[in-house]
Amino acid sequence: MLTETLTYYNEWQYNNEQKIPLGKANLVFIFGDRKVFKEAKAYEEIKTLYPNAHIVGCTSSGNILNAQVSDALMVATAVQFEHGYVEVSIQDFTSEDDLIHISNELLLALPQEGLKHVFLLSDGLNMNGTSLAQGANNAMNHKMPITGGLAGDGTDFEQTWIMADDVARQNRVVAIGFYGEKLSISSGCYAGWDEFGILRRITKSEGNIVYEIDNQPALDLYKKYLGEYARDLPEAGLQFPFKVTKDTHPDSEALIHSVLGIDEEIKSVIFAGDVPQGSYVKLMKTNIDGLIDGSEMAAGMINQANESDALGLVVSCVGRRLVLKQLTDEELEVIGDTLGENVQLTGFYSYGEFAPYSDELLSCRLHNQTMTLTVIYEEKD
Repeated sequence: MLTETLTYYNEWQYNNEQKIPLGKANLVFIFGDRKVFKEAKAYEEIKTLYPNAHIVGCTSSGNILNAQVSDALMVATAVQFEHGYVEVSIQDFTSEDDLIHISNELLLALPQEGLKHVFLLSDGLNMNGTSLAQGANNAMNHKMPITGGLAGDGTDFEQTWIMADDVARQNRVVAIGFYGEKLSISSGCYAGWDEFGILRRITKSEGNIVYEIDNQPALDLYKKYLGEYARDLPEAGLQFPFKVTKDTHPDSEALIHSVLGIDEEIKSVIFAGDVPQGSYVKLMKTNIDGLIDGSEMAAGMINQANESDALGLVVSCVGRRLVLKQLTDEELEVIGDTLGENVQLTGFYSYGEFAPYSDELLSCRLHNQTMTLTVIYEEKD
């Protein structure tokens, strides 16, 4: 595997020497600021540099490159596999579509023979991430590792855009399928937030909208917990996510979901993913050391196949970046230190992350406020 990286300020520039022969790149990941990313020339210029590659990416809440948040408007990482290859499936959707069906069709459109891993990128505001994960799992019979993320838009939450072998578009989702017997792909995810308060039950909800918690208006209860931070809602919700479990058992599978919006009129709270009625929730709060340690734990889950050049895809939540502030690079540096210099890191801060809950549970899950990693190695001859 060969990789090379570029950054964009006023034009694309290679960061180091060009390693990949012209026309030989299989894949280019590109992440960037909405204002430049959505322009047609963003795609057209990178396509000129890599005419035979699949070009995929999204808008972000921070562009990750080389174990740090880059100040470039866009970053790109090109990959040439020695033996492996990728296929791309694209679906557009509307607010009226059955999103579970859309994501099911998205995955089934990929060639199934030899498929080893799927990486998803989706519009981060108009796609229900829970539905996307559910449809993808159904298509793969819950037996295929699936990772990825929901596009970001800084902290504006206005528009998110997807690039998939075309100029960037909204209301789009793309699946990148990885193939090749010599590819070794593993993933890791970890959060690192602290819990506080008592365990409470969701008594009225529909999809990702929660109306009542313990038979009380959800927004009123949330504001009571947040105290003075409540005046900064909904942005403050990124710093106080919820842990969601299906029951009260201490070993029950737990997912973290962020608050993306509120409705003052009906006193509801809008989450990034579904919060089923009857499930249980507990509020979570910042633990700076825990977040950084969580990133190290995620990196520690990776099966480091060899010391050859590898690609590391990082998808972390914008809420973590808001909390860590100037320490954001530390969570990326600890990943780089753990994985080693041979792993080229690239990625973005997102509005939601996709990863299996654990090695034993391959089903893809929507996470929030979580560091997720996908590392792709290739065996040499």
